[in-house]
Amino acid sequence: MTDLQQSDPESPTHPKLEVRESSPPELEEYAGGTIQARVGYIPVWLLVTYAVLFAWGLYYMYAYWGGVGPGRPG
Repeated sequence: MTDLQQSDPESPTHPKLEVRESSPPELEEYAGGTIQARVGYIPVWLLVTYAVLFAWGLYYMYAYWGGVGPGRPG
């Protein structure tokens, strides 16, 4: 490197980085931009729905599990 590149702040070897305070979330694109994904949060209502469905599944498995099924000898 030359002395000019080392001392010149406008030199291409010393790019000035700009940091924006409120930047939009990073988008990831799949399938040529047809599908876009970003980092976010899971809504509380969806978490409650998962919990209710899981509890119902456990109840159903406990209450109706067993036997070979209706109409079959066993």
